[in-house]
Amino acid sequence: MEVKEVKKYAADISSIKEAHKRINSYIHKTPVLSSESLNAISGRSLFFKCECFQKGGAFKFRGACNAVLSLDDDQAAKGVVTHSSGNHAAALSLAARLRGIPAYIVVPKNAPKCKVENVIRYGGQVIWSEVTMQSRESVASKVLQETGAVLLHPYNDGRIISGQGTISLELLEQVPQLDCIIVPISGGGLISGVALAAKSINPAIRILAAEPMGANDAAQSKAAGRIITLPETNTVADGLRAFLGDLTWPVVRDFVDDVITVEDKQIIEAMRLCYEILKVAIEPSGAIGLAAVLSNSFRNNPTWQDCKNVGIILSGGNVDLGVLWDSFRK
Repeated sequence: MEVKEVKKYAADISSIKEAHKRINSYIHKTPVLSSESLNAISGRSLFFKCECFQKGGAFKFRGACNAVLSLDDDQAAKGVVTHSSGNHAAALSLAARLRGIPAYIVVPKNAPKCKVENVIRYGGQVIWSEVTMQSRESVASKVLQETGAVLLHPYNDGRIISGQGTISLELLEQVPQLDCIIVPISGGGLISGVALAAKSINPAIRILAAEPMGANDAAQSKAAGRIITLPETNTVADGLRAFLGDLTWPVVRDFVDDVITVEDKQIIEAMRLCYEILKVAIEPSGAIGLAAVLSNSFRNNPTWQDCKNVGIILSGGNVDLGVLWDSFRK
């Protein structure tokens, strides 16, 4: 009898449920908001999962917390290291502080000021690098050699993916009737966890990625059937400039139903709507799900006509206010 090989992914529903048990007493169970006005504009019932109210101001705390709490005492003692321009850096700093261990954070010189301030506020040690990924990685490996700390990648790590997947456990308990969830996509850690958990709970649910046109590597990867990286990215959504990893790509390939790309001006308009109607301050990366729902490529696509109850993950609220005012003026 031939035994079929079971496909393995970096996380699954059991690792996600274990993560939830592990981090439950540390994280906020974030609220779900809705708005009749936004429902009317979109022609759907929208349910906003407010990860902008998570500790550290973004969903990233879930994954970082799970990863840090998964380490055994010997591993943890020397601390953790990562390279990140944004929310993962702050999240890891906070998770490390809760466990009483050092966090070494390699930060590119172009990182948003508000996100660097969060790292410092949570006790992370900032080590600067040049903006290229090559520089970030080489500085991080130098820190690793010097400290013996554990490298925790922002998204290409099963523990991180499992932690992010806890969002689905909460969201589908809060709004069981969802038939679609729209998730920002960058390196793919968030959408991998969300998709694996959601499709395990409800195999019929649709998972759609929302991506900026100026960083549309996931859309290109889905079309090509392999990981595509871009020579450069250009988008106001600073949290969505990373590329898929070898652990996130198989999940995106197999479980994400489609990628909706939007222009920066659509993202900025969605931010404005969140501020004016939902009364929620979110960063550009957090607004992209709403931008996708309001886009013609979603509204006019017959495939999504039956997506009446749509979950939207407002992934983060760490806004660089100077950049925000400039973007509104444009």
